[in-house]
Amino acid sequence: MNVKPLADRVLIKPTPAEERTLSGIIIPDSAKEKPLRGTVIAAGNGTKDEEMVLKANDEVLYGKYSGTEIELDGEKYLIMRQSDVLAVIAE
Repeated sequence: MNVKPLADRVLIKPTPAEERTLSGIIIPDSAKEKPLRGTVIAAGNGTKDEEMVLKANDEVLYGKYSGTEIELDGEKYLIMRQSDVLAVIAE
């Protein structure tokens, strides 16, 4: 896969949803929460008004309804504007 987002967009691989609770209860597919965390796979160059601050391999948090789901090579990804990303998780 070779995808390069344009302008201020980023391609994000969502972190898989939790399969079990902390107490060990298995969560069925119908009750799983949509992930709000992911890893930046690729980022555009930004715009003349807003420089791109995200880069590949950044762990990020994003809004529940942010981005557009796409499927590439059988895997699900999100593509969204940089402004839809809420935070970068520092390690």
